[in-house]
Amino acid sequence: MTSGPVVAKDLPKVSVAVRDRVLLHLLENQNQIDQYMVTANVTRPGIAEACALHPPNVSRTMRGLLKERLVHEHSRMVRNEERRQKAWQLSEAGVLEAELRRQEMAKITVLIRNQDGSLLEINADEVSTRLEAKLSLLQVLMHAIHEGVLTYGDIRFGPIRKKDQESRPPPGRLTVLAGAHATYHTQPPPTRSVHGREDTVDGLNEWRNSMHPCLVVQGVAGIGKSTVVAHWLNKRMEEEPTLSVCWYPCQSWDRQLGVAVSLLHRLGIDDKHDPYQLMDTLPLTPGAELDVDAWRRRLLAYLTDPTTIRERFGRGDDSNLPPPTFLIVLDDVHHINDNASDLLGALLQVAVQSPLQLLMVSRTRPTFYDRRDVHIREKVKEVELQGLSISALGEWLDTFDAVEAPAAEDVHKMTGGHPLAMELLELYGSITHGDWLRFVDEEILDVLPEKEKELLALLAVSERPIKWEILAKAADWQGKPPKGLLAKGLLIELEEGMWLHEALRERLLRDVGDKKNERLAKLT
Repeated sequence: MTSGPVVAKDLPKVSVAVRDRVLLHLLENQNQIDQYMVTANVTRPGIAEACALHPPNVSRTMRGLLKERLVHEHSRMVRNEERRQKAWQLSEAGVLEAELRRQEMAKITVLIRNQDGSLLEINADEVSTRLEAKLSLLQVLMHAIHEGVLTYGDIRFGPIRKKDQESRPPPGRLTVLAGAHATYHTQPPPTRSVHGREDTVDGLNEWRNSMHPCLVVQGVAGIGKSTVVAHWLNKRMEEEPTLSVCWYPCQSWDRQLGVAVSLLHRLGIDDKHDPYQLMDTLPLTPGAELDVDAWRRRLLAYLTDPTTIRERFGRGDDSNLPPPTFLIVLDDVHHINDNASDLLGALLQVAVQSPLQLLMVSRTRPTFYDRRDVHIREKVKEVELQGLSISALGEWLDTFDAVEAPAAEDVHKMTGGHPLAMELLELYGSITHGDWLRFVDEEILDVLPEKEKELLALLAVSERPIKWEILAKAADWQGKPPKGLLAKGLLIELEEGMWLHEALRERLLRDVGDKKNERLAKLT
């Protein structure tokens, strides 16, 4: 006896009990279980529409299912609705019961008219494939109940879906999170050899062990901020297998929306796993603003719910393995300090109230927090990275292959212990190599306003710190010391007076002749 579709003779009668319709519908919407915001499909009006029932019949059926403990009743926020409504979801026993009923209903005989116009009797679970339509089992059965015959190409079934098209992604498939994985790293970048910095590494370990919410590592360009953080993090990840890292290299063109999308992607949020509807906070129209407050609230709820984290990262079956802890590293955060300050402030609040930790690397002091957050509220810790010490330079110089390496004191005096200058010294044997001087010019000095650059040049010709009143008069400067230079660590405020970063002094002293004499005269 051959198997396959049977040509129909008499119209088969399809009948599905109300209870079975509701169970099957809830099973098809099981992806909304325990979500903060749901669609109308799991409310009374949505169930009534999908199952072709009057709303009172839905309520009556739900009371019976509640008594059998097959469903749970909740009050949920409904998408595109202003008030909360009753919503239902299957219990564990309900899922088992619905699966059994689904297997039986899948074998119900349904009559279809195929592409050739022939009437065929097939099982209900084969109808969607035969009609090349996107129909659920419940939709197939409901059409069969009310019409008897399902016809190929019926406009109500949507566009025809060819088999060879199903393997291809549909057109217009780009979503909000598309390509987000390419914007960040889950491992710190490869680093150069790190010399000295033991105190900095110890401080980073202490910060991590205390689970303090935020740390800012600040220093001038090329001083080794990212290098020492990456060096520390590589070792730390070997010791902490549950540490999940998002290393985001900020660029000058980054905006807060792009950063927010990348962070959500790293934290496990996508179109298949979004229990707190975080993706709804992202704007879908060009030029729209990110709802930072809603993003912060829902992200905090997500990160403080260990059940969702375990489910997302596959740790639900092993109670001995803790959920992952997240460390967000924003490298070169000075690029987004101005145009993403709201997002950075929201991230700081999330870090304070959740297991997430925030580590920022910046050339300037970020402005999204104030001094009270550092000294009184203790939300932020700061590490200002200076040049290498004379002892660290000496240890590094001892590794040089050169027969006569310069003295560590001389190197420190001329470069301020700048690591890039040391690397070029190791390669070319010159303490102040042209490439290092060019780096100082391009990355630090050339981007400064002319008056601020002249202020530093006046300090460079002095042998000791200068009181601000004297320096301001010599530079014809009105008001307080420039905030930009202080924030970047180029201008240092000491008890004895104002001083400049040692790495700049040698470069600025290259201006000799009348210009240098003129500056000396102004200070005397």
